[in-house]
Amino acid sequence: MPELPEAETIVRDLRRRLPGSRITGARVPFPDILAPGLTAATLRKAVAGNAFVDVQRRGKNVVFLLADGRRIVVNLGMTGRLVVDDAPRADELRHVAARFALADGRSLLFDDTRRFGRIDLYDPTAWKRRDRELGIEPLRTSFTAARLHTLTTTSRTPIRNWLLDQRRIAGVGNIYANEALFRARIHPARPANTLDADEAVRLHRALRAVLRDAIRARGTTLRDYRDGSGEAGTFEPRLRIYGRDGRPCPRCGHTIERAVLSNRSVFFCTTCQG
Repeated sequence: MPELPEAETIVRDLRRRLPGSRITGARVPFPDILAPGLTAATLRKAVAGNAFVDVQRRGKNVVFLLADGRRIVVNLGMTGRLVVDDAPRADELRHVAARFALADGRSLLFDDTRRFGRIDLYDPTAWKRRDRELGIEPLRTSFTAARLHTLTTTSRTPIRNWLLDQRRIAGVGNIYANEALFRARIHPARPANTLDADEAVRLHRALRAVLRDAIRARGTTLRDYRDGSGEAGTFEPRLRIYGRDGRPCPRCGHTIERAVLSNRSVFFCTTCQG
């Protein structure tokens, strides 16, 4: 599933191509990708004659700010892609679930093979409520090591699971949680409230570093993720722990292990993260 670096890469790509573009209509061949309560007719009415003002990110979501203050919010799910149809590889899309036609003849396409993604529409008041439900952004200056330590002190949830909770930190998924914990030398099953201040500093530094590294590499493509031009991300070869079970630890040479924690895989080195 695309995480913060993948969503951020798409946002940066689309921000160069969409703001100022007027929308002439929307077609939704597969309305099951619309959020509950949103119909294709409502979406078409909302966007017709409107315009894209900005493209933003909140957590793992791509947020399109419209001229009238409303927001189209797209969660990419597992296989979702957002591409303007004049991008180099747009013609490879085969499962276009929604198409936003632009006055200049282009279209913004939402392609989703498995259709686990979601498109929602928020007015300004509803968006404020939704925004408050999401946790702190890990790359903002307000996310400090001290803040991280304070947030973890009240939870006995395993720290890997804690990092995945979008109500606490927005945008972190399983790939980058595993990578950050390895870099910080913290076992993924450790209860969150057992981290001391020094460990919180290490985790804070590791989490921000791996997210920034992945953004610079335009995300991680394990299977389906593509950027706003339809290209694969290049961070996968630089993963140190995720999906590397059975291989030697890049730090100590011990065999990397895999376990299942709350129905999700975790990868760790018992020597480095013991």
